[in-house]
Amino acid sequence: MTLDHLDHLVFAGPSLVDAVDEIERLTGVRAAAGGRHTTTGTANALIALTVGGETGRRYLEIIGPDADAGRTASDIPTFGIRDLDAPRLAGFALRPDDLDATVARLRELGVDPGDVEPLGRRRPDGVELAWRLTRQAGNAWNGLPFLIDWLDSPHPGLGDLPRLELESFRVTAPAEDPLFAALTALGLEPGVGASSLRVELGGTRHTVLATE
Repeated sequence: MTLDHLDHLVFAGPSLVDAVDEIERLTGVRAAAGGRHTTTGTANALIALTVGGETGRRYLEIIGPDADAGRTASDIPTFGIRDLDAPRLAGFALRPDDLDATVARLRELGVDPGDVEPLGRRRPDGVELAWRLTRQAGNAWNGLPFLIDWLDSPHPGLGDLPRLELESFRVTAPAEDPLFAALTALGLEPGVGASSLRVELGGTRHTVLATE
């Protein structure tokens, strides 16, 4: 599988501080502050993901309620945060060459990735980022990645961030499920099994994260 279109992994939790602490405990790497999403009530922190030691437009997003805005997990459906009792791997994003055409293709295969919506956030340095992405049921894990187009914004994975090595990436789906065909159409070469995502990260310590 090529990782050319992998944009980012999502590690979500009912507390952003606790989720950042957990990734640091697991990997030995502490994420940098990312910014605030005013439309979803969340905030994030970021770690760049290298592959073969090479940087690219890939990163780990750690996301949780925007505590500075008084938001709590019960307010946040995004990535299933309001139903989480501990931080966990919650999904991933792909960056297709043509977002709208990819959405149409998945719908032809019987899988709806959700409508394309505009979103944005302000970085700590004041830079405004804007993007388009697919959203379905708050993007809680359903086996399908969400799709993103960063428009003219600088890509977050190319910033001055701490780094982790993405050592492996594996997604699975039931063989007869339309989800399997959708993942294949996205170039992911899924394994056969219950819907899941499993990644291995190399930092100060080797770490495995999984949705199951």
